[in-house]
Amino acid sequence: MSQMSFSDFEYAGKRKQTRRERFLAEMEQVVPWSGLVALIEPHYPKAGGGRKPYPLETMLRIHLLQNWFSLSDPAMEEALYEITSMRQFARLTLSAPIPEDTTIMNFRHLLEKHQLAACILETINAYLRDKGLSLRQGTIVDATIIHAPSSTKNKEGKRDPEMHQTKKGNQYFFGMKAHIGADAESGLVHHVHGTAANVADVTEVAQLLHGEENVVCADAGYTGVEKRPEHEGRQVIWQSLPAAAPTNT
Repeated sequence: MSQMSFSDFEYAGKRKQTRRERFLAEMEQVVPWSGLVALIEPHYPKAGGGRKPYPLETMLRIHLLQNWFSLSDPAMEEALYEITSMRQFARLTLSAPIPEDTTIMNFRHLLEKHQLAACILETINAYLRDKGLSLRQGTIVDATIIHAPSSTKNKEGKRDPEMHQTKKGNQYFFGMKAHIGADAESGLVHHVHGTAANVADVTEVAQLLHGEENVVCADAGYTGVEKRPEHEGRQVIWQSLPAAAPTNT
């Protein structure tokens, strides 16, 4: 771990522990760090003649923070600068370089490329359930557009068929969409499902529920979700939330 900065020392002297700090302290103890690092390590870049990569465990910790608190890549970078508890959880200090949003994005893409992201999230959630740390009464569903340049091509030199154009508000976006299911009490993300950006949010809700919730909360973009055939017989209360401002990556 890098040498502590003045702000880290100042933070260490405060007394009251926040809910986020308690949660991260619990995660520090229950996450099987060595096992997850061993799972990713064969695919992670090794130090060579170029720029030295960040420690694998640091990038894994950042990836988990991003999932737990539903942060975009730029928002995650900002959080590492602004929120001391997150920075310390990632084993970073302000006296050393903080990973940029593109570095965070590249690590996520590495996990997706080798189909590790879903496995890691499920492993973590299983540990949370075993420890009784995952609250199960309510789920908030939402979606965020993951923006990509319109010139993005796949390895065949064609537009990636998994990406598509969509309109949100008065703006057009090209890319993918991350559909998210999060615990209504803690904000902990328990399901993430990716589609092309033009896929309707309301069609993906079944992919975001764990099946034990009593309440499902969603904004106006999910109007009519309770009438869809895949939710027939589902014993939950469907609750409407105010529409949030568009979130893009």
